[in-house]
Amino acid sequence: MDLDLTPEQELLRETVRGLCARHASLAVVRQMEDDPIGYPPALWEQLGSLGLLGMSIPEEFGGSAMTALDGAVVYTELGAALAPSPHFASSVLSAGLIARSAPGAMKAEWLPRISAGDAIVTPAWLEPGGGYGPAGVGMEAVRDGEDFILTGTKRHVVFAAAATRLLVLARDDGDVVALLVDPTAAGVELTQQMTVASDTQYRVSFDAVRVPGDALVSRAWSAWDQVMHDGIILLAAYAAGGARHALDITVQYSKDRHQFDKPLGAFQALAHNMADAVTAVDGAEMLVHEAAWARSEGRSVERLAPMAKLFACRTFRDVTATAQQIFGGVGFTLDYDIQLYFRRAKQLELSWWDTRYLEDLVAADVLDRVTA
Repeated sequence: MDLDLTPEQELLRETVRGLCARHASLAVVRQMEDDPIGYPPALWEQLGSLGLLGMSIPEEFGGSAMTALDGAVVYTELGAALAPSPHFASSVLSAGLIARSAPGAMKAEWLPRISAGDAIVTPAWLEPGGGYGPAGVGMEAVRDGEDFILTGTKRHVVFAAAATRLLVLARDDGDVVALLVDPTAAGVELTQQMTVASDTQYRVSFDAVRVPGDALVSRAWSAWDQVMHDGIILLAAYAAGGARHALDITVQYSKDRHQFDKPLGAFQALAHNMADAVTAVDGAEMLVHEAAWARSEGRSVERLAPMAKLFACRTFRDVTATAQQIFGGVGFTLDYDIQLYFRRAKQLELSWWDTRYLEDLVAADVLDRVTA
């Protein structure tokens, strides 16, 4: 495994960093909190112009076909900036499933639109009382001739109000299927949810919503599972980038803030906590790089991907929690940036696949290897 970035990846990193500085500053992050749309249009346009909206889409459909290592470089910078956008939901998960499993005509219609930024597709997956695995998908897709009828509720649907289509997971004769559903269709109701991160999530209710049969994207949980394994590597990179930036601003604060005629960083207890944080962040970055490298080389990430998100998200949470203590009471006020990272660290730890599910995935892989 080569830990050095190529000159092209270094350029990519600087490009994304500059893009975030111009169009997704922390002032913009604050403006987007609890916003119904949830992302700045200028950022989305620039991501499209740089080909980053199609980074996981094959070139034949207008994408950039970047490697997982390239994606990790991009997401590390997005995480450092806390850049608010539906990129992960649309360009990674939804585009990934369509590219992997959809019929040719659907790929030709939707992948170029996602890559160009003309369409946003977001997954509607989690249900009240349901878990992250296939058993958590309980909503039925009832057959009515060639069509499907959907009735039920999905929660934590990110950027639903901005979506061109919802990628709805439901059950058809026991199989987990994915359908493209128009969020403006009759019977679809969106209700915005408030979250600890103040990001943009919706509760989506379906009341006898008719979906045409040609909206079927996939008929296998395994396809969604594989797309999620690829995706959580990028979320781990996002967490590592956020943790690194949170640590950097905390170290700087500990140098600038004086107490008893010396900087906070001179106090041994605080210095040791920051030393532990540096060690953890370095470890998270290493694990993310290993997972991304393995995926780029075509190796299995059944264990590495959940390990990367598990450790990186835990590190993000722990580092920001320690940072809050170093900042003291002011760290919890809205005027300070560290609270933005603290709240998003916890949200990311709970989102998509949470700690318990990730631990189950790692344990299953370890035990399967032991007993094989």
